[in-house]
Amino acid sequence: MGIIGLLLTQRGQIGFSVTSMRILLGFLMVGCCLMGSGCSSCAAAQESTAVFPLPLSSYSDVELTLRAQLWQRLCSDPLNGLLTLTFFLAVLHTFAAPRLMLVSRRYWREMCHLKQVDSEKRKCNSLRRRSMVFHFLGEVEVIFGIWLLPLIVAIVLAKGFPTLFSYLSGVRFTEPIFVVVIMMMAASGPILYLTEICLSTVASLGGGSVAAWWLSILTLGPLLGSFITEPAAMTICALLLAERFFCLQPSLPLRYATLGLLFVNISVGGTLTHFAAPPVVMVASKWGWGMGHMFYSFGWKAVLSILISNTLFFLIFRRQLLILSSPFKDKEQRPIHIPAWVTVFHMTMIAWVVLTAHHPIVVVLSLFLFLVFVFITPKYQRAIPLRGPLLVGFFLMALVIHGDFQQWWLESVLRGLGYWPLMVGSTVLTAFNDNAAITYLASLVPNLSDCLKFSVVAGAVAGGGLTVIANAPNPAGQNLLQKFFGEEGIHPVYLFAAAIAPTLIVGAFFVLLP
Repeated sequence: MGIIGLLLTQRGQIGFSVTSMRILLGFLMVGCCLMGSGCSSCAAAQESTAVFPLPLSSYSDVELTLRAQLWQRLCSDPLNGLLTLTFFLAVLHTFAAPRLMLVSRRYWREMCHLKQVDSEKRKCNSLRRRSMVFHFLGEVEVIFGIWLLPLIVAIVLAKGFPTLFSYLSGVRFTEPIFVVVIMMMAASGPILYLTEICLSTVASLGGGSVAAWWLSILTLGPLLGSFITEPAAMTICALLLAERFFCLQPSLPLRYATLGLLFVNISVGGTLTHFAAPPVVMVASKWGWGMGHMFYSFGWKAVLSILISNTLFFLIFRRQLLILSSPFKDKEQRPIHIPAWVTVFHMTMIAWVVLTAHHPIVVVLSLFLFLVFVFITPKYQRAIPLRGPLLVGFFLMALVIHGDFQQWWLESVLRGLGYWPLMVGSTVLTAFNDNAAITYLASLVPNLSDCLKFSVVAGAVAGGGLTVIANAPNPAGQNLLQKFFGEEGIHPVYLFAAAIAPTLIVGAFFVLLP
């Protein structure tokens, strides 16, 4: 219970600085202007340029074989091939992201070692620059944005600036804007405070032992992610596990088993609703999936799979879990009280944003109101995180643009896959790429059957814990917990091995239960 207490103690230690608030509000005002105003020059450009990218109906190749279809579409507009190559290079770049981060950390360690030597200042600055460059190139959420640069250059050289501006003026960023806003609201102090109270109540049923906290965090935490969003659930669960479990230095197998459970459970725990998990958000609006559909098709199965996986791992490691004893006393760890009216306002704003998710201007204006409330109630607030939500939003925006240029081949390929190949393929691809990318690309295929829609989303969320890059909240969890896994951090092979069992369990529940 001490995490939120430490975050909510002093007015000077929480909330936005005046400069940060001005910068953020400035960005939001610009965003509102861009969304709300119609640009006459862009409208003129739209009238004077051809449709780009070409709609699938313009190819008239329904009766051709798959190979003939793809070849004809490539010949109709060779730019299709170049933009798809850019996309696949971005995907390959994501595979190299962990290695790039290791190189960045190595340069940083070398710089820190030489920092105290005056004669090595030039080399120290060089190492710092190298570390920053590799860190930037290794940020998973930034990679697709980086590869927008060659994509834009290719469009301008082939089609000209008017076509580029015409295309960009018609792109809808409704889902990314919603994800950014809901992540910021859900990571506020009162919401995290309420979440920790719920977890503490459940843990107290088991006497507040380490094993009780372990089960409470890994079971209830991911399920609460369906309401406070997966990234917020990952943050609070990782912080609590660090304080209540990992700091006790359990065995390495138990540490990896816990991490694998956390990542998989967070990925599937957000499927009770249609607004918490990024891979679901990217398709829910287009496919007409509401809260009722998500709970009936995915949610209750996810709950059962989480309970079974946690029980299985608890039985395997029960001896180690039961002998661990926490050095903390609950009476010393209580956070300060947050009035009910503050928490109610935060929950009301989250509910309002969910209800108006399809209206970006309303969502952004609601964020204005929320931030003003946070600013005038600093005693009960914590600093609203900007880095995580903005990086995830940037990733989703870049993904929307990249995805628009993949329809020419996706439609033909996905239509040729059956239920099982599509689900298995979705799970495997998710291990090497963010699952929101997989589901968004599937949403671009017109008239996809309900059965195939279910299979691609089920595979994407089931595989969301296999690697750090498989699900958007995973890097946040890695950031908070990697210090407990030695100097090299979290090993991807060990994480993959630990996540296999819960992944298979949730996959089986999704496809075998009615």
